[in-house]
Amino acid sequence: MNRRRTALLSLTALLGAVLVASPESPAVADEVEQLKNGTFDTTTEPWWTTSNVPAGVSDGQLCADVPGGTANRWDAAVGQNDVTLVKGESYKFSFTAKGSPEGHVVRAIVGLQVAPYDTWFEVSPQLSVSGNSYSYTFTSPVDTAQGQVGFQLGGSADPFRFCMDNASLLGGVPPEVYEPDTGPRVRVNQVAYLPAGPKNATLVTDAVTKLPWQLKNASGTVVAHGWTVPRGTDASSGQNVHSIDFGAYKKRGTGLTLVADGETSRPFDIGTSAYEELRLDAAKYYYTQRSGIAIRDDLRPGYGRAAGHVNVAPNQGDKNVPCQPGVCDYTLDVTGGWYDAGDHGKYVVNGGISTWEVLSTYERELLARTGQPAKLGDGTLAIPESGNKVPDILDEARWELEFLLKMQVPDGQPLAGMVHHKVHDEQWTGLPLLPSEDPQKRELHPPSTAATLNLAATAAQAARLYRPYDKAFAAKALAAARKAWTAALAHPDLYASESDGTGGGTYADSNVSDEFYWAAAELYLTTGERAFQDQVLASPVHTADIFTPVGYDWARTAAAARLDLATVPSKLPGRDKVRQSVVKGADRYLATLNAHPYGMPYAPEGNLYDWGSNHQILHNGIVIATAYDITGASKYRDGALQGIDYIFGRNALNISYVTGYGEVNSHNEHARWYAHQLDPNMPNPPKGTLAGGPNSSIQDPYAQSKLQGCVGQFCYIDDIQSWSTNEHTINWNSALTRMASFVADQG
Repeated sequence: MNRRRTALLSLTALLGAVLVASPESPAVADEVEQLKNGTFDTTTEPWWTTSNVPAGVSDGQLCADVPGGTANRWDAAVGQNDVTLVKGESYKFSFTAKGSPEGHVVRAIVGLQVAPYDTWFEVSPQLSVSGNSYSYTFTSPVDTAQGQVGFQLGGSADPFRFCMDNASLLGGVPPEVYEPDTGPRVRVNQVAYLPAGPKNATLVTDAVTKLPWQLKNASGTVVAHGWTVPRGTDASSGQNVHSIDFGAYKKRGTGLTLVADGETSRPFDIGTSAYEELRLDAAKYYYTQRSGIAIRDDLRPGYGRAAGHVNVAPNQGDKNVPCQPGVCDYTLDVTGGWYDAGDHGKYVVNGGISTWEVLSTYERELLARTGQPAKLGDGTLAIPESGNKVPDILDEARWELEFLLKMQVPDGQPLAGMVHHKVHDEQWTGLPLLPSEDPQKRELHPPSTAATLNLAATAAQAARLYRPYDKAFAAKALAAARKAWTAALAHPDLYASESDGTGGGTYADSNVSDEFYWAAAELYLTTGERAFQDQVLASPVHTADIFTPVGYDWARTAAAARLDLATVPSKLPGRDKVRQSVVKGADRYLATLNAHPYGMPYAPEGNLYDWGSNHQILHNGIVIATAYDITGASKYRDGALQGIDYIFGRNALNISYVTGYGEVNSHNEHARWYAHQLDPNMPNPPKGTLAGGPNSSIQDPYAQSKLQGCVGQFCYIDDIQSWSTNEHTINWNSALTRMASFVADQG
């Protein structure tokens, strides 16, 4: 299975607040102290400091004078090396610390003392604000005798004095047991149900026979009632559950609740306004992901920041980025675009699917019977380009498209017309870190066939959508798409390396038959040319069964072609069969939804939830929604609407996975500049940000130590350290953007 990130184990910022081990962890030894001289009674030995930090013993503490004006946390530090860690053993990391003046944030880590300086545990307390005594438990993911305990003190504009005492790393402690707070056992869509749409909930209960339920309005009056339907054990959660259907109640209202088995659900609305807001919020997410431009606080209050990677120190910048050694002898200006996720990398293969889906959100509004293109028109998203007589969503997508075009290998160079796979830092950076404060060298990575075809597809799609507004840009995009297509045919098997994961994700994909199909489809739909039609019809992907249980994503792009071939008008021979294939795929997802006790169109084999499962659930819902656009059959509309309930709280964890939506929602997504959990001066992710969601492989150490043995839906934790379950990404939010717009149209 292709994963979004396959080499993140070298990530230098795997954060920690309270890391814990599972009941299946190895038996622990007697408690043993791993640090030397943590009490500083007479000396600071063997603790070290960086050369700019004078330190000594003061009143039985280690006290250090930290200079101001350093750029990064690690520019001023205190630490101890040669610490031994045992894989699978639990450790208690504790210390007392204070700062003068109060309020400085320090970064305490346990990691590797030599390159690549992996971090296995991290916490960033605000001194004298979050208390002076700190204690955390974590489980080591490695065996090493080269561990380091460090206190990174840099990054402050002003000097301060740091004092610490009683530093301890105690091995052999008993692991802590993690029990998620799942709230009331009645699980609902905490945001809203449409008045004329389906309304379903799930009750977690030991009862095996039907139970009465009541629907209450905000004043507590019972407005509807009925009986639950026992569903047995839900394999995706291990829970015994009942279903509740209250779809017959169609009156609008706010603050409604469902009561069953002595439990009262979290409140929800019946109405349409929440989805009109979400339509915009999900798309507004992209503005604060922009690289190469200052984010205006007047447009996004609380999110204003300096431009990132524009060659202003400490950035080395994206204006003249060299290749990795041995890859090329030129530099490119690759400023602009969207930061991919919680890091500072920019990736063509993920930018491609994201751009396609944002553009397709608007293209559907133009073509579908319920489409309302004005809802995403000029002035709707409050971005700098608002007011230019171009739909805002096209302006936003163009910010990424311009970057994708810059990643094409110039004429006269070897591999001209191919596209560089990605650009990112030479090494991983830590959290929190604003884009403008990233000091790392930036590098272009080798061109790949997958990246080249991503540009061909998205630039071809862009050509038809921007033509009414900017004919020159449309022509430029189409020319680049043609050039990329020709280059990909000449170099059909240049694959990104699975091992190229230092400083950024690999996005490796060694099967590009789907990308060839997608690029040919978009070029055909835009040009109508016979050559591209023939490529579409000759592709083995064209008649393949592509609507698999886990859904489409950056590595599985055939659905992008199939959905557009089914909905964008053309004279493609056999187009009716293409449309029928989408409906057939929707029928399969609809059957999955109807069989699932939590009512979602997602049931991966073995209940092994994939990385970014939330966006795959939405993508399967988009296939169902497209079947509605094709057929007009209400069962597809209702299925698409019901499928989103899971995202907004009708799930085993009783959490909405969209920041700012629902009474309890994800808001600590893994991110370098939406890092409020680590630095109170930084914001949480913006309203309308989708968390990745349950991931059975729990690749990050934080999730591994909390969630060992988790079943399906329980493989998630809303913490900034958990990059494998709780990151945000541009392609996950593109799924939310498209589905939110569809749902809003049904109001």
